[in-house]
Amino acid sequence: MKLKKEQIQLSLIRMHSKYPPISIVWLKRDLRLDDHEAICSALNSNNKVLLLYVAENTMKKHSHFSERHLNFIRESLKDMNNKLIEKNTKILAVEGELISVFEELRKIFFIKGVYSHFETGIKLTFERDLDFKKWMTSEQITWHEYRQQGVFRGLKNRDNWSELWEKFMRQPQKKIPKNANFLNMEVISKISTKFKLLNLNTSVNSKIQIGGSSQANRYLETFFKGRYLNYQNHISKPDLSRKSCSQLSPYISYGNISMRQVIQRTEKEKNKGKNGFGIRAFESRLRWQSHFIQKFEMECSMEFESVNKGYHEIIKPLNYKYIDAWEKGKTGIPLVDASMRCLVQTGYLNFRMRALVVSFFVHHLWQPWQACSAFLAKQFLDFEPGIHFPQIQMQAGETGINTLRIYNPVKNGLEHDPFGNFTKQWIPELNTLPEKLVHTPWNITTLETEIYNFKIGYNYPYPIVDIQKSRKFASETLWRIQKKSTVQEESKRILKQHTFNEKR
Repeated sequence: MKLKKEQIQLSLIRMHSKYPPISIVWLKRDLRLDDHEAICSALNSNNKVLLLYVAENTMKKHSHFSERHLNFIRESLKDMNNKLIEKNTKILAVEGELISVFEELRKIFFIKGVYSHFETGIKLTFERDLDFKKWMTSEQITWHEYRQQGVFRGLKNRDNWSELWEKFMRQPQKKIPKNANFLNMEVISKISTKFKLLNLNTSVNSKIQIGGSSQANRYLETFFKGRYLNYQNHISKPDLSRKSCSQLSPYISYGNISMRQVIQRTEKEKNKGKNGFGIRAFESRLRWQSHFIQKFEMECSMEFESVNKGYHEIIKPLNYKYIDAWEKGKTGIPLVDASMRCLVQTGYLNFRMRALVVSFFVHHLWQPWQACSAFLAKQFLDFEPGIHFPQIQMQAGETGINTLRIYNPVKNGLEHDPFGNFTKQWIPELNTLPEKLVHTPWNITTLETEIYNFKIGYNYPYPIVDIQKSRKFASETLWRIQKKSTVQEESKRILKQHTFNEKR
């Protein structure tokens, strides 16, 4: 009886709709037009196609999401809309909750199908997808999902992952046909009055990268025109890495450019003769990006707890004074503070400095990695769950399969910022100090205090911890736990599930 009633309702919608049947492309972290399988498949459905983006209220309130992420999304949508003008269409970008938006669309259109990419996201998005699947089934609408990265659902181990990844990356890129059958702007403008539209205006911040495929392709072009030459030499340098690294991570994270596009372009440049160590190192890291997301796809519990259950016994009492100093870049350890201030203002930090600030938090401050996860995610413009959680746990030394690394911030400062350029840029309080004191201002003598007009504890804080003692305590504690049978057994399980027999 219920099924019959639903069928009647569907028939009435179809009969009385002013518009022809449509297919909807639900845009998520795939904000581009090129190499977009969901869009191309929807266009092959022979229905008019509506492009939809929903800025979900629950996501905007999530602890790992921030306004800078939403601004990047806005810029990405604007970039897409500029390119869609010639197609006489635009994205319906709205605020609200996903199912509520679709329920409203259901009153207007006869929806034949919904097309989207799979998303390896946080628990919130996973549960949303489950609820959406139930709703789609109840409404008798087919949901078509496609892979956009080299990540595969349902794998029990990694035995064949390399071959699957290679095959996917070699596939031809998807192209939107010239006569694409999109819903036109006039119709979209008319139905827009039924929704709370997402404001796509953003304020300009010259320190933060701008979203959109156009920007992604500019970074890709300049990288292969010459920036790649110093990629490997400068990758660990906090200042030089900004120029020599690709800077593509936020564009890959939000799907402004597909991994396949980047991989195939890299292969093309190699065929032109650009086959040096820098290019090969860059290509290797692209592969590892997919590797970590696949790891998270297979074991998403690491969003909340250590992947190695043997480390669940570690108890680290929260010290809010330490956490506040770390977040504000006022720990008294120059390279840590400079890195944190840089991240907060720009949304970017190179890999080594990311590892260093996490290491300092979990080891020197002896705080649980869960207590830094959300703050860092909010700052990272390129926040990608599948990278974020595995990497934080690896730096925390709680995987049982990775070498324990406790970064020495003074040693790293001397090696990677020897002249103090990066440190002084973000900590102007240290500008009067000579190079020898930039990374150890607490060593200043009474005479030097007068010469450089700098007083430790006044111009800049004393270190909040003794980095030698705190390092020793963390190292001894973690090595002791690593020898326990529970950790060893879990390590074997992790290796078998995530790396066993994997070709690198």
